[in-house]
Amino acid sequence: MSSKINLTMENMPTTEQFEEELRQLKYRKDFAKVLRSTVSSLLVVAAIAVLVAMLLLPVLRVTGSSMTPTLKNDELVICSKRSDFRSGDIVAFYYNNKILLKRVIGTAGDIIDIKEDGTVYVNGEELNEPYINEKALGTCDINLPYQVPDNRIFVMGDHRSVSIDSRSLSVGCIADEYVIGRVVLRLWPFETIKRI
Repeated sequence: MSSKINLTMENMPTTEQFEEELRQLKYRKDFAKVLRSTVSSLLVVAAIAVLVAMLLLPVLRVTGSSMTPTLKNDELVICSKRSDFRSGDIVAFYYNNKILLKRVIGTAGDIIDIKEDGTVYVNGEELNEPYINEKALGTCDINLPYQVPDNRIFVMGDHRSVSIDSRSLSVGCIADEYVIGRVVLRLWPFETIKRI
């Protein structure tokens, strides 16, 4: 018997089989095209989302306990890129290659005074601070009363006894160019989502 393949009419594909094979090839080609288009679209959307998150609404993770009870460790917050801060706003800023979250107490020109019991005065008026659990002088090595320099903000953590902030010469007032923005929303955990 010869090893050659003997092609006869029986071995030839039918027109239907041939058309089915063409349909399958076209389907594979169309599927690959749709897949490439979908992946490309997803990459563009992801890149836009990253740009928005980095430039307009950064998402940050809270680390440490200096902002308790307002913000707790491992919560996620969203910042709004702003520079017009008021007393009471929570801001994110760069300090020693880290991002810190603290509350604005005073802005440029304000005179800050803190008594031994931790009571804070801004421009001679006692600051109403419903967001703190207890008053404390904490680590304070600046000369009080203290006037906030131009283009700077004076910040303090809500957990006054443990927070290292503008009361310490090691941190001092925060220059505008180091401020990322104002914290506007607690995002995680979901059960505590809340505008701040």
